[in-house]
Amino acid sequence: MLAGDSTLLAIRGKRSDQLNFYYRILISMKLSEDKPKIAHAEDRKVYTVSALNREARQVVADHFGLVWVEGEISNLVKHSSGHFYWSIKDESAQLDCAMFRQKNRFLKFSPENGQQILAQGRLDIYEARGRFQLKVDYLEEAGEGLLRRRFEELKSKLALEGLFEADRKRVLPKLPSKIGVITSPSGAAIRDVLSVLSRRFPAIPVLIYPTAVQGDGASDEIAHTLTLANQRKECDLLILTRGGGSLEDLWSFNEEVVARAISSIEIPVISGIGHEIDFTIADFVADVRAPTPSGAAELAVPDKTQWLNTLTTISGQLSRTINQQLSATRRLLDSIGHRMNQSHPGVQLSQSSQKLDEMETRLRMSLGSTLTRYNSRLAQLNANLLGSTPRHQIASLKERLRFNKKNLDSEIWKTLQLRNNQLRLTKRALQSVSPLATLDRGYSIVTDADGNIIKDAATAPPETSIDLRLARGTLSAIVKESHQKE
Repeated sequence: MLAGDSTLLAIRGKRSDQLNFYYRILISMKLSEDKPKIAHAEDRKVYTVSALNREARQVVADHFGLVWVEGEISNLVKHSSGHFYWSIKDESAQLDCAMFRQKNRFLKFSPENGQQILAQGRLDIYEARGRFQLKVDYLEEAGEGLLRRRFEELKSKLALEGLFEADRKRVLPKLPSKIGVITSPSGAAIRDVLSVLSRRFPAIPVLIYPTAVQGDGASDEIAHTLTLANQRKECDLLILTRGGGSLEDLWSFNEEVVARAISSIEIPVISGIGHEIDFTIADFVADVRAPTPSGAAELAVPDKTQWLNTLTTISGQLSRTINQQLSATRRLLDSIGHRMNQSHPGVQLSQSSQKLDEMETRLRMSLGSTLTRYNSRLAQLNANLLGSTPRHQIASLKERLRFNKKNLDSEIWKTLQLRNNQLRLTKRALQSVSPLATLDRGYSIVTDADGNIIKDAATAPPETSIDLRLARGTLSAIVKESHQKE
């Protein structure tokens, strides 16, 4: 590995569309072309093996930093400590790798010999053996790296256009009238969504839009279904969902055509794609992102139990309000009744009689005025008729005369009926407040010898003379016993 003043060690990945990473170790050594020149003892800088390895390790770490390497796994050892050790190789070179337990427990796959991988880590030297190695922080199957770069590029592009901005997000309806689910009809996601919707709020109808969610042409089909659902306007909320999978499995939801379709429709969209750790471009553009298909259904509808509890609370509040109003009205009626009892019946009768006479007088005056007005009109029509000589005018005026006479009779009849009805209503109201009507129902008015009304048994001890006024006639009696109500 020594060549002149410097040595370049390079590892290049197989795939040309992946990023190529280079790393170098520079170790300077002065060599004589003919024979070595021996320095004087005072000019020598002597390293121990440990010190030299430690200093070389520091040089490597400072120079390279974080690197990506792609290649094939070989000599994989999964140690009992939980650490992974292997070599990553290509056609012409290999590099030792180590991935400790704290890092590899987050892997989404199980590494195997012969597997193509993309590793991220830092170059290091294992001092105890002087071995050059890569300490891996992150590992993924080869192929995802390209997709992730495409993902980040599209994400940055759409973010600059404002498709992820919160102010363009549509508000979800609190209680949708119908929910549309865009997914594969044979996948597990649709079963999870329907199960949650049925459990939380079964009264809301669900419309399924069958759509391919994986494979060639799936992204175009998803975009077409979103546009179709928006045109048909059958639903006021859409759920775009599918189950979990690898980055390749979910890639249909990372295509630009799907993102454009979501942003262009008017119906709010909830995305529930994959698992909680999975993010797609569709999640960023959608109005609300749910971690799972079940989570999307949870966000789409309210909990029926909470709504029932709320309705019960509102019903209780309404009942209490009605009862309070009824109690207030009952107290008002009691107060009015008390004031009526304090009024002398004769005064009310006289006032009602006077009002009745007044209404009769007004009725007579109204009838006389109406008759006078129509007689005057009739006389005027007759004069106009006599003053017109053409026969057609005479015929027309005769017809108008008959029509006006009919209207006159009708108005007189209506006026008489109205006044008679008012008279009957007034008479009925008068009878309803008359104490005599109460006496007709079997009640009586009890007074003492001075004509005072007796309301309390305590005011009429035994041997007291009393008078009882009945509906027809009066009775005189003497109290034998007096019982007071406790």
